[in-house]
Amino acid sequence: MRLLLLVLLAGSEDFLRQTPGANAPSDLDRWRADEKPEGVKPYPDAPPGTPNPPDGLYRYGGRGRSSYAPPTLGEPFEKWRARMEKQRPSVDAAARKVLESRFELKCRTAPGLTMSRGKLQPLGPTAKLPKGVKSWEEYAALGADAIARRDDFPFRPLDHPLQSTAHMLFPQVWTVAHPEHERFDVGFDIPGCFLPEFPPAMYLTTHKELGDVTRGVEVTYGNYFELFNGLLTGEQMEGLRLLVTPFQTTWFNSTHHRVTAAPSQGVACFSCHVNGHTNGAIELAPDTRPNYARLRTDTPTMRGNWALLIYSSKRSIRSMDHFAEVEEYFDGDTAMLAAIGGRTLDKPQTNRMGDFNSILDFPPAPKLDALNRLIKGKATEVELRGEALFEGKAKCSGCHPAIAQFTDNSMHDLQVERFYAGRPEGPVKTFSLRGIRDSPPYFHDGRMLTLEDTVLFFDLLLGTQLTADERADLAAYLRAL
Repeated sequence: MRLLLLVLLAGSEDFLRQTPGANAPSDLDRWRADEKPEGVKPYPDAPPGTPNPPDGLYRYGGRGRSSYAPPTLGEPFEKWRARMEKQRPSVDAAARKVLESRFELKCRTAPGLTMSRGKLQPLGPTAKLPKGVKSWEEYAALGADAIARRDDFPFRPLDHPLQSTAHMLFPQVWTVAHPEHERFDVGFDIPGCFLPEFPPAMYLTTHKELGDVTRGVEVTYGNYFELFNGLLTGEQMEGLRLLVTPFQTTWFNSTHHRVTAAPSQGVACFSCHVNGHTNGAIELAPDTRPNYARLRTDTPTMRGNWALLIYSSKRSIRSMDHFAEVEEYFDGDTAMLAAIGGRTLDKPQTNRMGDFNSILDFPPAPKLDALNRLIKGKATEVELRGEALFEGKAKCSGCHPAIAQFTDNSMHDLQVERFYAGRPEGPVKTFSLRGIRDSPPYFHDGRMLTLEDTVLFFDLLLGTQLTADERADLAAYLRAL
């Protein structure tokens, strides 16, 4: 019994300090002293509400003080709220400054280029050409090492506007309809032009003949039964009910540990994945600690999840019901969940959520055949040239094979840090490109505001040396998917 106790205590920092010879540096002390991540600075202490460092969090690395956050504020709620409201203008201005330093935020569109329900798609590229070069082709020819030395790569990681507090942050189009989700500490940074349409369409694999089954209505707890009675099985209906049910979260709840003026009923899965798609809300990936190490994540669509074998961005979760079970209402912090409570689902419930998720379909793509190749009689010459580039020179199909719904169901480390001095982000899963025109902004953190920016990013990343015309052809093809 004593031996078992020693084994259990062996991983404890306190135990290491209290054993014989504790006055000498412990192995843990020596290990921490040796932790000096190359090329990055150690994370600073940042209690909730601390504004972001101006030089970007991608320049920091290492460990934090703890894996857990306290479920209390450490100060009276009214003091917390007043302090956050006072600093919010400067926090919002800093986030806007980051975007304006990298991108032209003027909204450009073209007649006929719309999302599924008619919102005009944003056109790019919006990335600002760095000073001293005349074209993106000239910039690409510099190579990764030279670009890193210049320190002007426009597609560096994008932080949460208030990363120390983090959690769900909703765009204005959502908070206008749902003012209960307006935060007093920080506002959404990306302009509405570069976000999905609201409310988005919903397509079902079981009723393709109906097209958008919502007819432009946001699905909520108050209307889901009337909208879907007679279309879904009883089990699917129960899964949908749970997806539109609000549950309390880390910062949206009825306690003082919140970022809303009034006590909150919480959020539903469909608060971010509205109508099974996305409204562009952001969070931080719950994969790691400290908070400053977590990647900003743009809400992905749930459309076409039936074609995917892995879920989440970095952890390779292997089933829809498992993902429904661990959906990060508490940022992966089980201590916070135990203290605040409000979302404890059992296996049958998460299975039903997964069952409904599994019938959400991609939007129609009338120019694609049964194997996801362009139909020559329907596609334009520009789109056909784009498809040839996608399959060849641009190297897109290596990770986004058409036959597999444009995803290889794998994870890849793109090593973007080659282009800037900072912390590696590691492998991220390959998202499907079907219906991609409906899901701006792009990449896991939304750092590419348009499809043109996305094409430009991967041209720089992969060294494919595309011309401006070739990049335009490739973007046109992606819009046909």
